[in-house]
Amino acid sequence: MACPYLAGKGRHSEPVLFDETDFTKSSQEGTNMIKNHEQLTYSSYLQLPRILSSQYLQSSRGNKIPVHDEHLFIVTHQTFELWFKQIIHEVDSVRQIFADAYLEERNMLLLISRITRVSDILQVRCLALTVMVFYQTLFYEICKKRPYLQNGSGFQSLQFRLMEIKLGMTDELRVQYNQQHYMNVFFGEEKEKLKRAVSEKNLFELVNGWLERTPGLEANGFDFFDKFKCSVQAMHEEFKAFGEVGLMNEDEKKEHLLEYKRGVENFDSIFDENKHNKMIAAGDRRFSHKALQGALMIYLYRDEPRFHLPFQLLHALMDIDSHLTKFRYSHTCMVQRMIGRKIGSGGSSGYLYLRSTCSDRYKIFVDLMNLSSFLVPRDRIPPLNRKTRRSLSVHDIYHSDSFKPV
Repeated sequence: MACPYLAGKGRHSEPVLFDETDFTKSSQEGTNMIKNHEQLTYSSYLQLPRILSSQYLQSSRGNKIPVHDEHLFIVTHQTFELWFKQIIHEVDSVRQIFADAYLEERNMLLLISRITRVSDILQVRCLALTVMVFYQTLFYEICKKRPYLQNGSGFQSLQFRLMEIKLGMTDELRVQYNQQHYMNVFFGEEKEKLKRAVSEKNLFELVNGWLERTPGLEANGFDFFDKFKCSVQAMHEEFKAFGEVGLMNEDEKKEHLLEYKRGVENFDSIFDENKHNKMIAAGDRRFSHKALQGALMIYLYRDEPRFHLPFQLLHALMDIDSHLTKFRYSHTCMVQRMIGRKIGSGGSSGYLYLRSTCSDRYKIFVDLMNLSSFLVPRDRIPPLNRKTRRSLSVHDIYHSDSFKPV
């Protein structure tokens, strides 16, 4: 709208809504840059003709009337695969940054943004499952009469398996599918892709190595874990002594002593490296002993400037596990509503198999989830010495001795 004052008109003049001289100019001048059909367009850039013509309905074969909901079934799963491809793209970039001999702290924000993007995508996928709940049941009932899916199953999703492997899922932690290895449903080039992914370092292994290099763990330096162990043991002894002063009745003393023993046993699982390794062998813990120490130190000293971003990074990794577990659980509930406990389309036990994948065995960073079991009151956190406090008060943007590979 033209300003009446700039136009030289009086204070009480009627405002000019449109400048009529502008009508002589083209409203599209300078914006219509497409000269001919050979130039890049929205459609050609996104390859839309190929994507939008890839929904072939099996129910329409033989000139039959197609099942309406099959189109949504196909589009939804194709969308899943595109998002899985994006997750793999993000995870590969994060792995590449972590794989460097030195992880420069200037890259931390980039790592967090890409890891957060992965968890956001998984969260969106959980919401997408709600679209499928009702129509899936109807479509599946029709498929029983006319077997469009045959032996097709989501278990055969190559990209979902690649995503799991690259994040850090191992064969030892998987529940077998129909009493066989998951790779048995893949052949040729797809199987080779899975084998290559298994042979490469996954995100979990790279994060584990990074945590082992946490500054402050050095035995000849601050030696955080030894100081933390002494502080916790003193805390337990004070707790035990409180129950022996005679202010409690016999039942309360027994309960107090039992709580003391549970606390000691809990912390012994991280103080005793042999117990820790036994838990790894049993599948109850995954990080190495030193990596767990590094994660705990980052949690306890998260207010120190140098640990601000590492603390956020650990939370972002937990978000991936949370949203991936929610995705598995939402899918499991959807299948239960569709077929109950019947055999799945791929011949699996269906709901029962999917339910087994929602356990802690399928959480990549389960140790981070359980880290709160070992947090202590602030007054029990060992105070930093001057040298360590100075080291943690600044960000190391170059190669630091404390971040050299072990």
